[in-house]
Amino acid sequence: MRIGLRILLGYLLVVALGALLVIEVFVAQVKPGVRQTTENTLVDMANVLAELATDDFLSRRLDDGDFDRRLRRALTREPGAAISGFDKNDTNLRVYITDAAGTVVFDSDGEALGEDYSQWNDVYLTLRGRYGARSSAPDPAQPDATVMHVAAPIRDEAGRIVGSLTVAKPNRALAPFIERSQGTVLAWGIGLLGVALLVGATTAGWITRQLDALRRYAQSVAAGKRPRLPSAAGEFAELGQALETMRRQLEGKQYVERYVQDLTHEMKSPLAAIRASAELLESPLPAADQARFARAIEIQSERLTLMVQRLLSLAALEHQQALENPAPIDLPALLDQVTRDMEPTLRTRDLTIRTQAESGLSANGDAFLLGQALAGLLENAASFAPAGSTLDLQARRVGGQLVLEVADRGPGLPDYALERAFERFYSLPRPDGGERGSGLGLCFVAEVAALHGGSARLANREDGGAVATLQLPLAGAPVAGSIRAP
Repeated sequence: MRIGLRILLGYLLVVALGALLVIEVFVAQVKPGVRQTTENTLVDMANVLAELATDDFLSRRLDDGDFDRRLRRALTREPGAAISGFDKNDTNLRVYITDAAGTVVFDSDGEALGEDYSQWNDVYLTLRGRYGARSSAPDPAQPDATVMHVAAPIRDEAGRIVGSLTVAKPNRALAPFIERSQGTVLAWGIGLLGVALLVGATTAGWITRQLDALRRYAQSVAAGKRPRLPSAAGEFAELGQALETMRRQLEGKQYVERYVQDLTHEMKSPLAAIRASAELLESPLPAADQARFARAIEIQSERLTLMVQRLLSLAALEHQQALENPAPIDLPALLDQVTRDMEPTLRTRDLTIRTQAESGLSANGDAFLLGQALAGLLENAASFAPAGSTLDLQARRVGGQLVLEVADRGPGLPDYALERAFERFYSLPRPDGGERGSGLGLCFVAEVAALHGGSARLANREDGGAVATLQLPLAGAPVAGSIRAP
């Protein structure tokens, strides 16, 4: 399971549990909160009505007294009130009074006169000087249709409790307020949960993208490519910089070790030849032999100088992560410049160049480096081409790619050498028996191609000879600079 998915699932689990707990607590508290508020109001009402009913109760005029008349008028009123969007058009209260024995002596509904209510909590506790209240269902068949009863004591002039007055209100009257409050809490809870999930998904996605970018970068480095350090933020940026620093240090160390080993190996042969020629020159020799050994020292010295120069150029190129300022390249002008620069070399070998280029071709990159790469391919082709032959330099479009080809009519390459042609210090003997090359030219070409986001390859022609190909993105295509040539 990917780390981003693990983070998201863990975050969702925590948020979901927390949201469910909070919603459950709030929803569970809505109903008792509303009922407690109503009960508090009923307590005040019961005590007020108890005081108003005291005179008629003591004078035994509850049936036709002032209290009965005014209470019935109040209960038949139409309030015409709008409470938080709910209309209230009737008064849903019941008031009953018991004597000191708990017998009902007054009932606003007229249903329980003479009944014994002494065992009901509201009456029982109130007659004993305690707070009396109960919530019960009048009809056992409807257990949810409960009624809240709150009682207050009726006292005589001496302060003794001589009866109780109970105010009853159905809980169904509170149901709309409770349901709306619960719905509001649930809606907000679900909304907040959705926002939390969105934030969690966004955060997990961001973390995953940062980690994936660094992972791809590390994999590209491990594969020998030269990727750009991905942009990141916060600790991920610091991690990326640490990886980049580590890569550079490791590559620098390996680079130096590899170059020292390769250079030492390649320098052995010319140094041995120089040493042998120098030792022979120390002894008396005919003038012709002295000239021949002096020439050998000169040739090997030039070979060493060329090797060092090309090695330095290649080292600078390999340490370049990407083209600094890629610009549109005037391809016809570049091809013309390269061919003119190669004319002296080609004349000494009795070679000619035939150039073919499609119109409208253009590429973004470094014209100087690309010119050096083409010159290197032409030099390599010239060293294998037979005298009097023609080198073909062709530029064409293949899909969205610019293809540059340099072909010769030489002997071609053995199959085993095709895969190794771009290796550092790898070279083949020349057909005319001349000195081998430094083995760095084609490696330089491959590095230039990689910096331009392309590739280089070498193949044999069907009708004889070899063809070297540079494949680069056309102008307008991104220059990745992350593909290392084979």
